[in-house]
Amino acid sequence: MEHEFTKQIRMILVSAFGDASEDIYEKSPLLQYLNIKTKSATRGAKARGSFANIYAIYVLAEDYLQNKFDKQGDYSEYAGARFTDLFQRQRELPFGSKLQNHALNSRMNEEFKKYFPRVEYLPILREPQTNRYWINENLLKIRAGKKNYNIARVIVKIVKKYIQTKRDAFERFVEKCEDLKSVSSENDAVVKVFISGLLAPNIDARLFEIASYAILKLYYHDQTVYFGYDPENVQEESLKLYKTGRTNANDGGIDFVMRPLGRFFQVTETLDTRKYFLDIDKIERFPISFVIKSEETIDELKQKLREGAEKQYSIKAIVERYMECIEEIINLTVLQQRLEEAIAQGYLRDILDEIIRQSKVEFNYDDENE
Repeated sequence: MEHEFTKQIRMILVSAFGDASEDIYEKSPLLQYLNIKTKSATRGAKARGSFANIYAIYVLAEDYLQNKFDKQGDYSEYAGARFTDLFQRQRELPFGSKLQNHALNSRMNEEFKKYFPRVEYLPILREPQTNRYWINENLLKIRAGKKNYNIARVIVKIVKKYIQTKRDAFERFVEKCEDLKSVSSENDAVVKVFISGLLAPNIDARLFEIASYAILKLYYHDQTVYFGYDPENVQEESLKLYKTGRTNANDGGIDFVMRPLGRFFQVTETLDTRKYFLDIDKIERFPISFVIKSEETIDELKQKLREGAEKQYSIKAIVERYMECIEEIINLTVLQQRLEEAIAQGYLRDILDEIIRQSKVEFNYDDENE
């Protein structure tokens, strides 16, 4: 597979290995895998990034280098990296705050095997009893010509270059948003098209969550409810949607919270039933609304979730209990409708401002460095 970022990978390899670089690449399924996973690098901020599996490789290669196993020592004698250290390191990396443990535990190996079914080695080695991890050194050591090469250092360089390329794309995205602020009101259609473009199945998950929040916040904010402890003391309150910080998953499955109703919202792009019910279990089966990055109809999505529940739980009472916990499903069509309603009420520029504000928080875009 050749794409724009392939050129950057080849440049890094030539810089490290000279004339042997092409041979090393052809003999390295791990480098070829990174090439596959970095195809979104030059497609802009809206393209979905592939950080989970890439970072799983990166943190293990980094651990390998920090212990200088590329130069000395017997890696087979190494006690292994602790999961907590690797997981923390993943989340420290740019765009890594929402990553979970799936890539380290199984998903990276499963996907690698899908692309390279004939390769006898898996990239990540794990000892479940001790929860220690290793990168498979057999995939780091490449024989090219009459020499042996270790690719751990170039793996780290490739991933760092990918991170920087994606960061640059997101900074350009924020700058584009800022430029749209100066567009005259006569050209509001341009702003509307830009925001609508963030509601697409292939949009980056972070941008989708940010756009969803901005739209729903402005959609709900002038709706009111009445609360009181007795009929003589009832107060009118506006609905307020709050984001639970950055787009991270360390929140028990809650992305947005609405006051004063106490509604919970979770943004997702998967139809993995296990994940939905895990989120519900995390909050002790409290009703939750799902904002789903899908063009399928609400009925289709509900049916798929029900089928998944029936497959996972054979007892009808359990299935119904979980389905009752799905308070509302908001798909891409509903989000587009709510965007239209918010725009009709005059909140187009407010939505853009909220997207800019949340993007700067998410992508560490500091006003002082603009």
